[in-house]
Amino acid sequence: MNEYDVVVIGGGAAGLSGALALARSRRSVLVIDEGTPRNAPAEHVHNFLTRDGVPPAELYALGRAEVAGYGAEVRTGTVTAVSPRDDGFEVESADGTVVRARRLLVTTGLADELPDVQGLAERFGRDVLHCPYCHGWEVRDQAIGVLATGGMAIHQTMMFRQLSDNVTLFLNDGQEPTEQEWEELAARGISVVQGKVVEVEVTDDKLSGVRLESGKVIPCQALVVQPHAIARAAFLEELGLVPAEVGAEGVSMGTVIPSEPGGKTTVPGVWVAGNVADPRAQVITSAAAGLAAGAVINFDLIEEEIRLAVAARSS
Repeated sequence: MNEYDVVVIGGGAAGLSGALALARSRRSVLVIDEGTPRNAPAEHVHNFLTRDGVPPAELYALGRAEVAGYGAEVRTGTVTAVSPRDDGFEVESADGTVVRARRLLVTTGLADELPDVQGLAERFGRDVLHCPYCHGWEVRDQAIGVLATGGMAIHQTMMFRQLSDNVTLFLNDGQEPTEQEWEELAARGISVVQGKVVEVEVTDDKLSGVRLESGKVIPCQALVVQPHAIARAAFLEELGLVPAEVGAEGVSMGTVIPSEPGGKTTVPGVWVAGNVADPRAQVITSAAAGLAAGAVINFDLIEEEIRLAVAARSS
């Protein structure tokens, strides 16, 4: 059975950055990546300094090559189980492969649960969006709709109003704005449409409108939604790491694996980074978190090796 200092589960920006830091510290590293990053539907990565506009697949290919250049291994696979051992962990993949690791860095990201609107999922990451910093510039000055499905709808509306003066809030039979919110929406020239949204319309492979239950279609070139983010880490439950709800101002944003700053979890030897720990993290933020976690893991191993060396010298 192959043994590694660190097994990194997930090969996106966080996982590859952590692996790079560890490999450059002469750690034996294996990255196991399923190959389904959250931003796979997106055409480009944005707000990543010097890499703005690069396709996600290209960024990750460059990252894998850099990591391999320092001796780390990158393997395609799906981790199905992680078991504790006295000296670390055993990691099992769907193909039956089992490896051992002294430490784990989990960077498996999240899955976006989208509103149940016909045709919406097929457009997600293209002209159905959720983040003004990820794709807002690309829809500037367009007719932008915001689909209210949770407590962040007003906030999202105001954020995208910065990018266009043609913004419509679809209440979608949800919670009515407060009196103050109505006043703010009116002051910013934001249209508000009552009624349930049932379908998005597409013309020539571009979003062209939003259809209400009444049959009325409101022209729209981009639609903003609030996904419910689900941490992709079921395999950690055997270790006692269970996803927990996270949010802001009482509004749930989804689930994460709880951790301390730096990614340390409540299970000794296990760190998390990227969207599995923070659903708001963009690619560059995830990369930074992975680097930070990798550095902490390396020093944690150093401390263990010092203790073992002192014990051996004293015996």
